[in-house]
Amino acid sequence: MGTRSLSNISKSKFESFLELVLCSFIHDKKGHCKYTRADLGRPIVIQNHVDPIPEFIIKSNLRTLNYSRDDFFDILEGTKYVERKGNTFLLISRIKS
Repeated sequence: MGTRSLSNISKSKFESFLELVLCSFIHDKKGHCKYTRADLGRPIVIQNHVDPIPEFIIKSNLRTLNYSRDDFFDILEGTKYVERKGNTFLLISRIKS
């Protein structure tokens, strides 16, 4: 397995991740897309015209979501998923049988 690097993550891949962690699209305004979730103190913001997304933007948004780099890749690979319980969002590992 290769290294899990946050560099060169495409905008579409990051948007897919945001959908998997149950973020809702707010709007696309003035060159920025905003996403939110009930437990976040501030929105997730990404630029429309920058692809791939710079690593520092991804790291900042992962901190806002309270996820690690490994969580990011595990969610994209399907080994973890997010489940909503009220206004909390739980990160759950899929058990391999």
